[in-house]
Amino acid sequence: MSRAEEFEELRPLLFSIAYRILGSVVEAEDAVQETWLRYQACATRPASAKAFLSAMVSRIAIDVLRSARVRREEYAGQWFPEPLLADPYEDPERSAELADSVSMAALLLLERLSPLERAVFVLREVFGFGFGEVASAVGRSQAACRQLAVRARRHMDAGRARFEADRREREELAGRFFEAFREGDVAGLRELLAADVRMVGDSGGKAPLWGKGVFGAENVARMLAAFVRPFVRIGGVVEPHQVNGQPGAIFRDRDGRVVNTLTLDILGGRVQTIRAVINPDKLRHLGPVADAWAVVRETNRARRPGA
Repeated sequence: MSRAEEFEELRPLLFSIAYRILGSVVEAEDAVQETWLRYQACATRPASAKAFLSAMVSRIAIDVLRSARVRREEYAGQWFPEPLLADPYEDPERSAELADSVSMAALLLLERLSPLERAVFVLREVFGFGFGEVASAVGRSQAACRQLAVRARRHMDAGRARFEADRREREELAGRFFEAFREGDVAGLRELLAADVRMVGDSGGKAPLWGKGVFGAENVARMLAAFVRPFVRIGGVVEPHQVNGQPGAIFRDRDGRVVNTLTLDILGGRVQTIRAVINPDKLRHLGPVADAWAVVRETNRARRPGA
C-alpha cells in the first residue's frame, strides 16, 4: 500500500480525532491536511501508521486549540461547535463512545478541559488508545497521562446528565417535535418540552439572535410556533437531519441556502435544550449560506396581518 493510500484509509479516524479536540470542522480538516504534508515529508515509514498519524494530528490539534482558546474567550455571545452532519469514522466496538462524544452537549463539556486533558480524554476514552500511545501523542509520561485522564473523566462525569434517552425513543420524540413545529402547534410543542427547557443560539454577532436565550416551555413553544409558519410561507424549509449525532434540523431559505442548524437534547422523555448555530462562518462547510438578516426581515413581514 502506498503512503497516500495508507493516509486516505486513516483520514476518517484522523478527522474524527481532530474534530473532537477542536470542535471545528474547518480547523479539523486543516489539521488533517497539515498531518498529510508532514507525513509526506517524513524520510522513513513508521511501524504503525495509525499510531504515528493519530499522534501527529493530535499534536497539531492541541497547538491549534491553544491559540483558538484566546479567540473563543473574546467570542461574541455563546460559542458552540461547528455542526457536524456525519462522523466519517465508524467502529462498531466503540459506537456508543463515538456517538456520545460528538454531541453538542459533550463537546461543550470538553471545552471545560485544558487542551492536554481534552486530547488525552479523546484518545483514551473515546478511541481506546493505550496509555503508551496517548503519552507519545501528547508528549507526557504514561503516569502523567493517567492523571490527566482521571481529571478529565471527573470533569466530564460531573457535567453529564444523570440519565440518557434510548436512541429509538429519542428519534420518535424528535419526529413528534418537528411535526408539531412545522404545524405551529403550540400545545403539541409544549407537551414535548421540559418545563425548564432552554433555547440558545450561537450567532457570533454576525446573525440575528433572540438575546441570551428563550427559557421555559411556554415561551419556547410560542416562539417556535410564531416563527415557523411565516418562514414556510416565504419558501423556507425545515429539513430534519442528524446533527452531531443528535436529532436536529437544517433550516434553508427558498433557494436551498443554509440559514441555521438546530439540535435537540432529549432526556427523560422531554426536549431539555435546543441549540441553534446561526453564525454564517460556522455553516459554510454545509454549502451556500443564506443572509439570515434578510430571511428574518422577510419572515417578520410575512407574519403581519394581510401579508
